[in-house]
Amino acid sequence: MKQRMDILDCSKPSDYDRAKELKSFDDTKAGVKGLVDAGIVKIPRIFIRPDDELAEELTTHQSNFQVPIVDLDGIRGDRLQKIVDQIRDASETWGLFQVVNHGIPSDVLEKMLDGARKFHDLDLEVKKELYSRDPKRNIRFYSNMDLYQSRTANWRDTFAISTLASKPFDPTEIPEVCSCFCRDSSVEYIKNVSKLGNTLFELLSMALGLKPQHLKEMGCTEGFYIGCHYYPPCPAPDLTLGTTKHSDPSFLTILSQDQIGGLQVFHENQWVDVHPIAGGLVINIGDFLQVISNNKFKSVDHRVVANGSVSRISVPCFFAGHATETPKLYGPIKELTSEENPPVYRDFLISEYLSLLLSGAVGDKSVLYQFKL
Repeated sequence: MKQRMDILDCSKPSDYDRAKELKSFDDTKAGVKGLVDAGIVKIPRIFIRPDDELAEELTTHQSNFQVPIVDLDGIRGDRLQKIVDQIRDASETWGLFQVVNHGIPSDVLEKMLDGARKFHDLDLEVKKELYSRDPKRNIRFYSNMDLYQSRTANWRDTFAISTLASKPFDPTEIPEVCSCFCRDSSVEYIKNVSKLGNTLFELLSMALGLKPQHLKEMGCTEGFYIGCHYYPPCPAPDLTLGTTKHSDPSFLTILSQDQIGGLQVFHENQWVDVHPIAGGLVINIGDFLQVISNNKFKSVDHRVVANGSVSRISVPCFFAGHATETPKLYGPIKELTSEENPPVYRDFLISEYLSLLLSGAVGDKSVLYQFKL
């Protein structure tokens, strides 16, 4: 706590202009890595978490819970029902699990993580050309998507690749300067992660008691967003976070991460470490799947803690469905509702959800509360 007092004492409250500091940071287009490369020893105040959040850490001790691990080996054989049951249980009780023997070659995962790291290690002047806060850009570099809306900035930079359902990913959009390590690895990764996504949605459909293609036919597999996250080492890891507590704006998220660790899931009022598994992938239920499953599946809060000594790379792929170009209403699946189990949510457009999320209109509350009946 002494470190926190040292930082707070360096300027009087009346001297602190948060909006000015946010803009100053954003205008550098250098991201958090730019601060680290500049040799800072104290983190800017925009990254320091509020006192109430820091105090809350004392009451949310980590436990010895083990995040569920699902082995997908034998999925086309006699283990199918067991795998479906395991995924159902994990989706209902945790909202997050890890999968092994998922079919994506380890070298594909490694090349994607390596390509992400090489992008963030590029010369700053090169990255600046891609720096943007425009969510409609398919390829962009930024730091903190919600920089101007969040209570606290996160210790994280992102290189993003995204597409809408009606506009397939075009690898030529990746700039030539980073094509040598990003383009080929991204194309191969997207091909493999899309295939795995289709498989997982089939399993989730069966776990809900629906036909295997039900979620795919709803459009859950269409449209994705890949974030190549870079978490630099932080001089004051106890005062900030790599990623603030949140649930995902997606149907499903597939996460590849290096072996550094830092991801935590909130389970039974405690933060639980999601320990990396070599070759494994983290799967978590997103807000949209919680809605259409009528709360049967859980979109869980998770976060990433900051690290004081080493950098971390992670590559989440968010299956976000139809966003803007093909408006489509989503709501609880009719087969999952009845008089005894009425719909919990109203139908909504994903674009409506994203507008609320990006505007910061709901504050620290879940966007899902805005759609409850």
